[in-house]
Amino acid sequence: MFEIGEYVVYGSKGVCKVMDITHLDMSGADQERLYYVLAPVGDTSAKIYAPTDNQKTVMRKVITREAAQQLIEELPEIELLWVPNDKQREATYREAMKTGDYRSWISIVKTLYVRKKERLSQGKKITALDERYMRVAENELYNELSLTLEIPKENMEQYIRERLECIET
Repeated sequence: MFEIGEYVVYGSKGVCKVMDITHLDMSGADQERLYYVLAPVGDTSAKIYAPTDNQKTVMRKVITREAAQQLIEELPEIELLWVPNDKQREATYREAMKTGDYRSWISIVKTLYVRKKERLSQGKKITALDERYMRVAENELYNELSLTLEIPKENMEQYIRERLECIET
């Protein structure tokens, strides 16, 4: 069970802070069931009520500082998520995002970066689907790493690039 004040990743909602653990006093809610009251990072007005015994939506602790630094070092080895069929691609990306797994997010970002470069070299633009999933995956990844590494989200891409350059030299 998570504790009040702890940061978690909650399904496709991303990084959230556990604000409370309580029974809901709402019509239609099971009065005996415990709920986490989650506040998504970056959206102070939103609240998510998640049952503590929920098995459907992935909920995990955010990555530790040490694991985040290790993850960045391992970025070059994380494989692409290559799906040649356009229809299957969206389903694959959607499922990868649902897992809440940062390695899956990296696979999506790396894959879409390669696809974007290929399309641009052919004089084509990135597809709307690819652009949307690139933005979503980067957002989830950078939100989590930013929180853990205490680096502003807008600086995460540059930080990762610099770290990878240091590793390669």
